[in-house]
Amino acid sequence: MVLADVDVDAANLGLVLSPHTEETHDFMGGSIAEIDPEACQGCGMCAEVCRFDAVKADGAVYTVDPVACEGCAACHYACPADAIRMVLQHAGVWYVASTRYGPLYHAHLFAGQENSGKLVTLVKQRARLRALDDDADLLLVDGPPGTGCPVIAALSGADRALIVTEPTVSGAHDMRRILGVADHFQIPTAVLINKADLSTAQSGAIADLCDELGVPVVGYLPYDPTVTDAMVHGEPITMHDGPVTDQLTKVWDELKVLLALD
Repeated sequence: MVLADVDVDAANLGLVLSPHTEETHDFMGGSIAEIDPEACQGCGMCAEVCRFDAVKADGAVYTVDPVACEGCAACHYACPADAIRMVLQHAGVWYVASTRYGPLYHAHLFAGQENSGKLVTLVKQRARLRALDDDADLLLVDGPPGTGCPVIAALSGADRALIVTEPTVSGAHDMRRILGVADHFQIPTAVLINKADLSTAQSGAIADLCDELGVPVVGYLPYDPTVTDAMVHGEPITMHDGPVTDQLTKVWDELKVLLALD
């Protein structure tokens, strides 16, 4: 098995896998404008076309605020003196690590950087190539929350997406949204209800909704303080006996059937 944590804004799978980092690679993201002060003629065309107020006058020349710059390159094309160039940014880092369960690919996108979807795709591609090289039977991708670009990149090419929800109104709402995204991209799904016993009524409502949508519910995890204890010690919950571990074993059996794994 090969693992990939593609929540590049807040990767956390490694917190319970005790990974040993084997490789570290830079991720170059979007570009920002940079003005050559010696070539700048001070005409102000760059400031006029910048919609983000990122270009400021600095005496007789102009400069770019790298925080405000969105990398649209309008100033670059407008400059009559060719004094502006677009510079690639060191936007993050991606890693290859070894764990007790197999190789782990994950990444860290620096604060304020964009192109998270691009970094997600990069991590997934590297993990997939490793799975092919190792003849692994499974590539398990831990995706980010929400329904935005990083989530779409994480879903791309999946054989099945496991949606983890909780028995709350907001949990049911968010589950419906991500199911809609997966359906749009024709990704088969399954649902796992976490802390299901905290509201049996809401868990039942979620199960009824899934039945209406034709989405299988593969398990109901109970609330168990042992999960917190395992997290505090940096261990997977499956290393501890208890009701959650028992249920997760059943969930995995259900998923193996859906994925046609032996």
